[in-house]
Amino acid sequence: MGSFVKDPKAIRKFQERRKTFYAAEVLTVYWETRREIVERILPVPLKAAQRPLVHAFVAHYPRTSFSLPYREAALFVLADYRGELGTYCLSMLVDDDMAMGLGREICGFPKKIASMELSKNGNLVEGTVRRHGIDIFRVQANLDGKMNATDGQRMIEDYYGQDLAVFNIKYTQAIDGSGFDLKPMLVKQHTAVDVRTRRTGAAEVSMADSPHDPWAELEVVNLLGGVYTVSDTVLLKGTMLEQLKPEEFLPYSYLRWDWWEPAPGEGGPGTL
Repeated sequence: MGSFVKDPKAIRKFQERRKTFYAAEVLTVYWETRREIVERILPVPLKAAQRPLVHAFVAHYPRTSFSLPYREAALFVLADYRGELGTYCLSMLVDDDMAMGLGREICGFPKKIASMELSKNGNLVEGTVRRHGIDIFRVQANLDGKMNATDGQRMIEDYYGQDLAVFNIKYTQAIDGSGFDLKPMLVKQHTAVDVRTRRTGAAEVSMADSPHDPWAELEVVNLLGGVYTVSDTVLLKGTMLEQLKPEEFLPYSYLRWDWWEPAPGEGGPGTL
């Protein structure tokens, strides 16, 4: 029988269980955007990397160690933290509430609920991300080994071939709606990936503007190409890097909240 109160020994066992994705199917697309865009959206102390690189993925996780099967999509920019290269997550969308809770509350990912589709037919693989009736992201790749950019594969290997950290910011908004309960904390995390299948090809990307999920802000200037993988992936334990100044981080703190504009007289924007 279940209970609202769990045994401490069972909790420790649950916490120690590795967060594993088995046979994860992922379509990732890489592109360069404008440097001024990256500089504008990165919170201090993160800085733009040498190249303004962006990547987004649509994934299907048929089995995990912590949740029912679910789908996920995410958007990242390459970032520099005091000389360490990593990726900063701007948006992560899932179709399962437990996957959302784990990512937001423990890891700091800016997760929301959305609907995703990922399909593969021969060399053609397609992914769609929809939220509030808007297809905010669509990607299609032809896995024939020829990428969009002649140097696309080299650039991906140069910048993403290493074990990059993922940077997130953990925070909780204050109960009275003014600022934060505690100082926001910059954290980082790594994954261990055992790739079974890896195929590349030219990709097509389209993004629709949304006030709640502004993926289209990351303008595609130079499309590098797409990569399709099937892998076993383990989410490793993260570490805290440093506390941020609340007043500096506040403009960047709505990644995981929708931005509803109220009707006249109904209160300020972003009211929870």
